Amino acid sequence: MNDDEDRSLPAELARLQQEHRDLDAAIEALHHSPAPDLLRLQRLKKRKLQLRDRISFIEDQITPDIIA
Repeated sequence: MNDDEDRSLPAELARLQQEHRDLDAAIEALHHSPAPDLLRLQRLKKRKLQLRDRISFIEDQITPDIIA
């Protein structure tokens, strides 16, 4: 990994974490609506899972490997 990628990963991580929180709020609001759109709810949850996977990947890239 080069220096540019090292600097951009924390910024991407922060952006993805914010999007994940926003989706969580949108999903919660949709759950409490009188007639929730189930297809939209399903798509939001799928996107949230994709974000979680990407966040985990980036966190693994940022965290140094420690050999004990």
